[in-house]
Amino acid sequence: MKVNSILGRYLSKQIILTFLMVLVTIMGIIMMFDSIEALRRISGRDDTGMDYVVKYALTKLPETIDKVLPFVMMVAAMITFWKVSKSNEYVIIRSSGVSVWGFLFPILISVFIVGLINITLINPISSKMYEMHATLKYRFITRDPSAMLFSSKGLWIREAEGKDKILVVQAKSLRQEKDDMLSMRDISILEMDHNSQIIRRIEGLIGELQNQHFKIRGVQIFKSGQQTETLQTYEYQTSITPQRIKENFVDPDAISFWELPDTIQFYESSGFSASRHQMRYLALWASPFLLVAMVLVSALFSLMPSVRQGGVVFMIVVGIITGFMVYFSSQLIYAFGLNGYIPIWLAVWSPTIIVLSLGITVMLIKEEG
Repeated sequence: MKVNSILGRYLSKQIILTFLMVLVTIMGIIMMFDSIEALRRISGRDDTGMDYVVKYALTKLPETIDKVLPFVMMVAAMITFWKVSKSNEYVIIRSSGVSVWGFLFPILISVFIVGLINITLINPISSKMYEMHATLKYRFITRDPSAMLFSSKGLWIREAEGKDKILVVQAKSLRQEKDDMLSMRDISILEMDHNSQIIRRIEGLIGELQNQHFKIRGVQIFKSGQQTETLQTYEYQTSITPQRIKENFVDPDAISFWELPDTIQFYESSGFSASRHQMRYLALWASPFLLVAMVLVSALFSLMPSVRQGGVVFMIVVGIITGFMVYFSSQLIYAFGLNGYIPIWLAVWSPTIIVLSLGITVMLIKEEG
């Protein structure tokens, strides 16, 4: 069946409208529980009001939706298939000579497009809200409405400055004072050659990084074979930017789909592990296929003859159990990949491939039968 045929457009419209209906319902439930949690957090606080509750619930919503989206799609597909089965539309479609794959094709294409829209358009917005939520929680803890501390444990960052020089920057604490400026304390800058031999070491009490420019105060410069140089202020040009430092402390979920490749390249060129970011990037690519797999799983149970005869409870129970099995197995395999026990690509793609393969196999067996 063609996607742009009358029947194809009808089935696509049904799955998308049902998906939006289920999504809005789940979002309302999530926001209700998050609002209750936020109200509990602000109880006894005079410096925080209902604006915190609203911001807390809204900014946390994308993080939760990202985790439950496959289940939302699965529920939407089960409802859609149940409706067309109950109204005998599925029987009529099959009787007209349309195979089960012809019936499913426009639905699967529509679901795949929804997955692509999610990672290309919705994800950049979600990542910003994820970052806003982390900042909001920190400001609540510190009671500082402008606080944007990236790390209380300090900073370690490595950056290649051309082919012959490598910088290792360390600071005990850092804060964001402005959008493009970071303030640091107890700074140490190591300059090394391509053989990792130290050229000189610069240490300072406090400093600022702005526009690829360090301004350090209370400076001592150590160089092999030379006397220690003491300066009140010292300015140092670098290719390191506040954004690059910020990325060291930002969770991969707070980096958008479009920015992840550059972030991964930065980590790898700097000598840091980018496994968490690589897994996040691959997981985003796999998410449209996972949505398709969940629809196939829904079809296995929702298009059974027992459902058309009233076996709705069976459909719901088996669907929920299958959904949780897929979720927990994928999280377990994901943890194996994150800890290096299995390759990253295998950890991300194997749950989706397994579910897709099982769904396609069982549907083929049923169709042949």
